[in-house]
Amino acid sequence: MQKIKIEIKWALVFSAVVLAWMVMEKITGLHDRYIDYHLYLTNLFLIPAIWIYVQALLDKRDNFNGGKITYRQGLVSGIILSLFIALLSPLTQWITSYVISPEYFPNVIKRSVEIGYYKTREEAEANFNYKNYAIQSALWAFIMGVATTAIVMLFLRTKNINHGNDQHLPEFQRQL
Repeated sequence: MQKIKIEIKWALVFSAVVLAWMVMEKITGLHDRYIDYHLYLTNLFLIPAIWIYVQALLDKRDNFNGGKITYRQGLVSGIILSLFIALLSPLTQWITSYVISPEYFPNVIKRSVEIGYYKTREEAEANFNYKNYAIQSALWAFIMGVATTAIVMLFLRTKNINHGNDQHLPEFQRQL
């Protein structure tokens, strides 16, 4: 449990920020009167999401690994973090769908048919529903989390970590 304490903490932080973001979207009208802009503006969540991943990986490096972390160690930590976020995402989606903004699905269904994005209400309902969003949010949380980690660790890894038995490897492999 000690080994994954940091990942659990940051998964909970990430989930709390997701919920705060959803409240902000609702308050600003992106779930009703400005729903046409939701598709574009919701992507701004990438900014706090990446920031959280950077903070989580720095926390792992500085407070668990003694200030040093290899690319592989960071990648494993990020995969674990992404898995916990993905596991929590159906819950955050449920809170969003049924507590924060229960009118979102009816609004987006209606608007997507009005503008011709879907031809029928049934087609729109097949896409815009809790089950579909819960599955999508879990999959995207994991995929995007691993991808973010893979990129972030290129910058956060520490070099020249000697594990004792890797002196026969070329320098670039020792850094991974």
